[in-house]
Amino acid sequence: MVKASKLSAPPITVRTRRAYFDCKFGQLHVRTAFPTTGGFDEQVTLICLHPMDASSRTFNGLLSELADVRSVYAPDLPGYGESDSSPARSIADAASAISDLADDLRLRQIDLLGIQYGADVALELAAARPELVRRLVLAGVLDAERLALVKQQRLMINAADYSDEPNDAAPLHWRSKSARSYAAGPSIST
Repeated sequence: MVKASKLSAPPITVRTRRAYFDCKFGQLHVRTAFPTTGGFDEQVTLICLHPMDASSRTFNGLLSELADVRSVYAPDLPGYGESDSSPARSIADAASAISDLADDLRLRQIDLLGIQYGADVALELAAARPELVRRLVLAGVLDAERLALVKQQRLMINAADYSDEPNDAAPLHWRSKSARSYAAGPSIST
């Protein structure tokens, strides 16, 4: 009797999709990527927030890189991309929409990655819902007063040192190590 050789397990496939979710201002367009592991062994969900006058397309090349061990969502903030606008189109409205998204997805904790305007939205949400927001990765934070209001672990990145394209602008140490290791939770706290 000849034994068949064991087949190696197929690599984990990351699926990317686009969807709409309801928030108090209408519909929120969201790009998402998640591993096919079923979600039971995932790390904390990551939500990526784009800079002003941009959209979730900012994170197109990064989503699948970050989503091998966790679900990643990149919404178009209200009034940007394909999302409906809020009346005031403010940071507080955008934070409220992301809070609605987390509630709709029944997420108990999230990590936030925010660039410039998205970083201000992340800070607003972290201050308003500290039990929801676990960690922050912030690039180009403009409001030092808002930064003082949050107690979560955070990694600060000076966005002025990078170009407008997050994938092209990654410093060498990000390229040599996987970007997912940074998003998985840096041990930097302030």
